Parts: sequence; structure tokens; C-alpha cells
Amino acid sequence: MKFLDAFKPFAMISRNTLRIVAFGCAALAILVWYTGAPSVIPRPFEVIQAFKRLWFEEGLSRDLGSSLYLNVEALFWTALISLTLSYLVIVPFFRPLVVFFSKLRFLGPTGVVFIFTLIVGGGHPLKVWMLVFGMSVFFVTSMATVVLSVSEDELNHARTLRMSEWRVAWEVIILGTRARAFEVFQDVAAMGWMMLTMVEGLSRSEGGLGAVLLNQNKRLRLDSVFAVMTLVVIIGLLQDVLIGKARRWACPYADLRLARRAS
Repeated sequence: MKFLDAFKPFAMISRNTLRIVAFGCAALAILVWYTGAPSVIPRPFEVIQAFKRLWFEEGLSRDLGSSLYLNVEALFWTALISLTLSYLVIVPFFRPLVVFFSKLRFLGPTGVVFIFTLIVGGGHPLKVWMLVFGMSVFFVTSMATVVLSVSEDELNHARTLRMSEWRVAWEVIILGTRARAFEVFQDVAAMGWMMLTMVEGLSRSEGGLGAVLLNQNKRLRLDSVFAVMTLVVIIGLLQDVLIGKARRWACPYADLRLARRAS
């Protein structure tokens, strides 16, 4: 009966049951991939062989290191710029700037590449700031909404403790929303890997997983393409886990209400 609870809405299930469900879904996906995919799609064994060739013969580890370094640098600047702008939305003087910046999410990368090339030049800086731009406009949009959703009651509660307005901003806005900031950061960080092929295609001198994907796709080596895509998914899942652990470390009481309900 406990396993059947997984099919009920709002049901609370144990971690072991959740692991069983996740394992079953993964096994089903691999089975469908192996038996039901079109013949042009490489099978799991072919993807594993392609991964071995890329890793040991074609230097995929070096490309992975280049992409990881690029992504971490872009995430650092994205978090710094986006959180600063998001928290400044509570200051009336800066609010139009934050709103304007959030509207830039409608711009495609094709038009802004030329502008960023003029500002920062090409090569590595261009790739970093293209990633930063692509992620930060969505980060600011989501995080500014979180900041503005803080209720007046929460602000007034801090004021009754005789805090100054800047102290209220620190305690309620910055510290009070840090758990949500991690959640937004977790979602936006995935976009960096989605944009990887585009930005690393701008300058291939440093290599990277995006450059490998473009090269292998140009040669129609689909087994290699699937191998790199699988590697990106695995790295992305590990990134999600690390950010989730950082959230639990920085905000240990954020899930207290959920834990109480589960018990």
C-alpha cells in the first residue's frame, strides 16, 4: 500500500519509496531507449564506447575542465550581479533600472553578441559575459518577484523591534529570502549548460563540451553527440545536488515546516 501512495496527489512517501520510483523510471527510460528508439539513434552500448573514445583518445577530460571553469566563473558573476540588482528593487531610485534589466530577457543571443564583442572583445571574456547575460536577466526577474512578494506584516514585525529601514532590509529581505535565492539560483544555473554549445561555438580555441558537441554533430557522429549530452546531464545533476546541499547548510530551517508535515 505504501508504494501505491506514490500515485496519490499530495501523498507523503518515504525516501526509500521515492528511490524505488526513481530507479524504476530510469530503468524504463533505458529500456525504451534500447528497444523502441529509431534505428538512427545510437544504443546505450554504442554511447558508452563513444564516451571511452572521446575520453581516452580525444581529450574529453580537458574539454570538461574548460567548460566547468567557464560555467563556475559565469555563475559567480551572475549571482553577484543578479542578487545586487534584485535586492535594490526595494529602493525606489533603482527600481526602474531593475525592471528594465529584467525586460532584456526577450533579447536573443544573436543580436547581443556584436555588442558584447565590442565591449569585452572575443575569446574567453565574450563567452563568460554571454553566459552571465543569458542567466542574469532571468535570475533578476525571478528574484525581484520573490523580494517584492515579502509581506508588509513581515516588514512591520521587524520594525516593531526598533530596527532601522536598512536593518529591516538586511534581516527580512536579504536573510529572509536566502532560501528562495538558492532555489532561483539552482534553476538559473541549469541554463548555463543549455547555453554552453552556443557560447563555446563563438570561440573554440579553448575547447569545451559545447565545441565538442558542435564538431561531432557536424560529422554526424551521433554516438559521440549522445555521449557528451549524457555527460552534461550527469554534471548538471551533480550541480543540482551541490547547490541543494549548500542551501540546506546555509538555510537549515527553510524546510522545517515540510519536515513537520512529513512526520
